[in-house]
Amino acid sequence: MTTFPNPDDLIQPQKPNRRDSGRRASQPAPRRAEFKGLPDAYDVEIPGGYDVVCLSHLRWDFVFQRPQHLLTRFARGHRVFFIEEPIFDEHEQDNMHCAVKEGGVIVVTPHLPVGLDHREVIDRQRLLVNDLFRKREIAQYALWYYTPMAMAFTKHLFPALVVYDCMDELSAFRGAPPEMQEREQQLLAWADLVFTGGQSLYEAKRDRHDHVHAFPSSIDHAHFTKAKKPQGVPNDQAVIPHPRIGFYGVLDERLDLALVDAIAAARPDWHLVMIGPVVKIDPQCLPKRPNIHYLGKKDYSQLPNYLSGWDAAILPFARNESTRFISPTKTPEYLAADRPVVSTSIRDVVKPYGEERLVEIADEPAEFVAALERAMADGDRPRKRERIEQFLSGNSWDKTHADMLALMSAAIAGKEDVEAQGETALLRSRSRQPSAKRT
Repeated sequence: MTTFPNPDDLIQPQKPNRRDSGRRASQPAPRRAEFKGLPDAYDVEIPGGYDVVCLSHLRWDFVFQRPQHLLTRFARGHRVFFIEEPIFDEHEQDNMHCAVKEGGVIVVTPHLPVGLDHREVIDRQRLLVNDLFRKREIAQYALWYYTPMAMAFTKHLFPALVVYDCMDELSAFRGAPPEMQEREQQLLAWADLVFTGGQSLYEAKRDRHDHVHAFPSSIDHAHFTKAKKPQGVPNDQAVIPHPRIGFYGVLDERLDLALVDAIAAARPDWHLVMIGPVVKIDPQCLPKRPNIHYLGKKDYSQLPNYLSGWDAAILPFARNESTRFISPTKTPEYLAADRPVVSTSIRDVVKPYGEERLVEIADEPAEFVAALERAMADGDRPRKRERIEQFLSGNSWDKTHADMLALMSAAIAGKEDVEAQGETALLRSRSRQPSAKRT
């Protein structure tokens, strides 16, 4: 069975002996960081045989989506540490703020002083990660990456397993660091497993790694099927007349704002409900009409309440580089809530949802309006509802998590077999070597 290095060895630039848990006498003492949010007594028996340490470009409390669905499930059987990007503020000492979130996930937020150059930011994050591992006794672990940029301060680590859960083509997003593609290539060379958030991403990555697996957006059935029945009406939506056409998600460069504006202009009797934070775009550029309502960010627990009051749901995404590989999680969520859905021709929506005639597909404003009219007046809705339920029945975050966990367990077992075979070969080689003659 594979053994793991002592956390104190992790600051060594060379690979430590995995069967030597002692600390080298020559090892320099690292700078200690201040930890806030968890008591020192937070020492628990490690479940599942190893910890899961996630490196993310998304903040845990931003929007509840793929990382949160998966990692809360991993936390049922493992300690899970979710390391966010740093916050820069005024203080005298680098520190890590730790908070226990949904399902027991430990969210770790580095705090660094303002004014650091790029190299200093990387070096200090590396030291903070080392101190986190030492403080929390993280010795047996899998690294789970959402951002390749974290390679800069974690490539000195020696995990049991490296997983790259590629949920977006980050290099195509507005403001992406120029070195993103280089870092991703490094991560692909290091990773044992690559998971993709959709079929189009799978096709883009499958020739770049030997073990790429597609895991498109899944569904929390119990949560979103609540919207099939009337829920408590949120106050800010109660004053909006019907028909209500809704969208929830991040309002950013991926939305076709001109299309949203054109729909509202073509049908002033329809009311568009837009839910979510505005990110990376100027809020002033959002279309403004009396029948467009921006309700802001809502908690995940509130979404069924809003969905239940919509007459249809939309996916008005632009067709550009930033949307080329997206697989919107909200597609199966809208369908589970029994809302008629219309989307632009996003590839991972067209296939399978459009091809299965579960979602209407349209791109131009007049076509989109006509598709919404058809969807809301669909006399075949009961029969389509049966097909939707059958289609979604094999899709859940629980199943996705279980399938991922099985692949991870097999990968770890395979590495252990290779290591055991290597040690056996080495022993055989040594046994065949002639003894040195005495002089």
